[in-house]
Amino acid sequence: MSGPPATVRAETAPADRPVWTLLRERWFSTLFLTDMWERFSFYGMQALLFLYATAPETDGGLGLSDGTAGALFGLYVSASFLAAMPGGWLGDRVLGTHRAMLTGAIVIAAGHLCMAFPARAGFYAGLALVACGTGLLKPNLPVMFDQMNPGADSARRRAAFSLFYMSIQVSALIGPLVTGTLGERVDWHLGFGAAAVGMLLGVLQYVWGASSLRGAHTGPSRPLPPAAQRRLVRGAWTALAAAVLVAAGVTAAGGVLLRPVLALCGLASLVLPVVAFRRLLRADGGLDDAARERIRAYRVVFVPSVLFWAMYGQLGSVFSLFAREHTDREIAGFTVPASWFQSAHPLFLLLLAPLFAWLWLRIGGRAGSVRKFSAGLLCAAGGFLVLAAGAALATDGRQVSALWLLGAFLLMTCGELVFGPVGLSTTAEAAPDGHRSRMMGLFYLGAALGAGAGGQLSHLVGVLPLWVYLSGFAATAVATALALARRTVRI
Repeated sequence: MSGPPATVRAETAPADRPVWTLLRERWFSTLFLTDMWERFSFYGMQALLFLYATAPETDGGLGLSDGTAGALFGLYVSASFLAAMPGGWLGDRVLGTHRAMLTGAIVIAAGHLCMAFPARAGFYAGLALVACGTGLLKPNLPVMFDQMNPGADSARRRAAFSLFYMSIQVSALIGPLVTGTLGERVDWHLGFGAAAVGMLLGVLQYVWGASSLRGAHTGPSRPLPPAAQRRLVRGAWTALAAAVLVAAGVTAAGGVLLRPVLALCGLASLVLPVVAFRRLLRADGGLDDAARERIRAYRVVFVPSVLFWAMYGQLGSVFSLFAREHTDREIAGFTVPASWFQSAHPLFLLLLAPLFAWLWLRIGGRAGSVRKFSAGLLCAAGGFLVLAAGAALATDGRQVSALWLLGAFLLMTCGELVFGPVGLSTTAEAAPDGHRSRMMGLFYLGAALGAGAGGQLSHLVGVLPLWVYLSGFAATAVATALALARRTVRI
């Protein structure tokens, strides 16, 4: 027996009110603060992970090579996105949107607490917990957001998602400054602990503000039968035991097994999108021909998304490497920590999101999702070309102006402001009833494939000159964008 329909109070977010009035809504602030603290922990992790992994063991780090550390970072981002598919399914069939979000936030906080302790076992276990928690929280949060913003047309929905993106960048801007300073200057694990404190605050405020979400359907849209639930519990315990054994093996082997684990996860990220598409098309939830056609058309934007997220996955690894090794960080005798440059990305998001929110309302339906994705890829390609030029100048140990790195971050930010809100909104529009969280999980699964592939490609950093490596990404993105611009399919 299915739950009640996904309805909201009419006064929650009337469609004829300006999109900016969402800032005054209690439900908006509750979701905003939850995602804000999740972004604090995510960007704090992004600022620390590569630098911690490459730091010598005598300095408290893992002592990994640049390529292996880049692959580890890609694994973290990929696993976080990869977990979104089962996370979305759990939101649809088992937990419901509200409980999935709350459980995910708690698991993320627990993961950062594990990483706050100076033990390799705690670090790898913490990474796994953060990835699983993110997989529960991220696909269900935009579903809740969409439920609380009813009656919105496509342009308004995209503008609302852009406004939401803008709001959460406040803590994403602060995260690298706080965790990076504590991690680089005091102790790595103290930085991870700061991320845990932030996520705990996010959990507390979500519980406190949950009453504002009562207008949204918070139970599973298509609950599993009891027998299937029992099988799910047994499978979950089996998966947990396997994860513990893998983490213990990697820890006991001193990192020797890390590469095979990374390769296995990369293979999984290639296979799972195909399986997910097939299962969604064969769903037993009453899909009509029009719904199936929307899902098939979604593949046109899914493939370019993989490339973009492969490039995005370089922000915390290759971009951090460029900041540490090739950037002049001296300002009036003060050496800027390399981790601080990770705040440039959310800063540009914060500054540019209002412009993009206005742009989507201005353009409306005149430009389809496919052309917008093409523009986003061109922005990302421009960012990598800028950084490639800086890397070409930074030869023989020379350092270049930070403006090269900041310019690359700026253009990548423009690309994300297309792929983020437009991708989420397009996915929401293509999602059939009863499969919305699952479809959102499919969006993040494409990001998992890209981040995992990008992480594996980072091994080439130790083989190719950095400017060649970056130029290869840029050339591929330009070619894909031009091919995509010629497509006429609309979703």
